[in-house]
Amino acid sequence: MPVPEFLLALRRHVGHGLLPLVGVTAVVIGEEGEVLLHRRADDGRWSTPGGILEPEEEPARAVVREVREETGVEVEVERLASVAAQEPFTYPNGDRVQFLDLAFRCRPVGGAPDTSGDETLEVRWFGPGALPDMPRRILDRIGYAREDRPDPFYVT
Repeated sequence: MPVPEFLLALRRHVGHGLLPLVGVTAVVIGEEGEVLLHRRADDGRWSTPGGILEPEEEPARAVVREVREETGVEVEVERLASVAAQEPFTYPNGDRVQFLDLAFRCRPVGGAPDTSGDETLEVRWFGPGALPDMPRRILDRIGYAREDRPDPFYVT
C-alpha cells in the first residue's frame, strides 16, 4: 500500500523519528462466532483488517472503510472493544511509528470476501477454535471483542 500523502508531509518534518499515529482495527464476527481475517500482502501473515485514520476521518468510518478495502466485506460497527498503545515499530526504511489502536467489534452486513486489492493475499472466515497463528496482540483484540462487556478494554 502506498504511504498516504499526509504521512509523507509529516515525514519531511520529523524524518525517521517516532511518529504517534491513530490506527483502527476491525474484529468482524459472524453469526456463528466466526472471525473475518485477511492474509497481508506485506508480510504474508493473518491479521484483522485495519489501518490508520486519514485527516478529519471519524474512527468508526475509518474501520468500515478499511474492512471494505482489505476484504470486500461491508460491516456495521457494534461497539468499541479495546483501546491500546502498541509497541513502537520500525519499518525497513527506518521510519518509526507507535500506534494507538482502537479496535471495534463489527458485524458483516454485505459484500463478499475479495482479494482484488494490493493489500491482501487471502480473505477467510475462521471458526472460534480454529484461528491461525497470530501475534498475541491480535488474539487479545479478538478476545476483547468477543467479551460481553459494556465498556472497552483499556490498560490502567
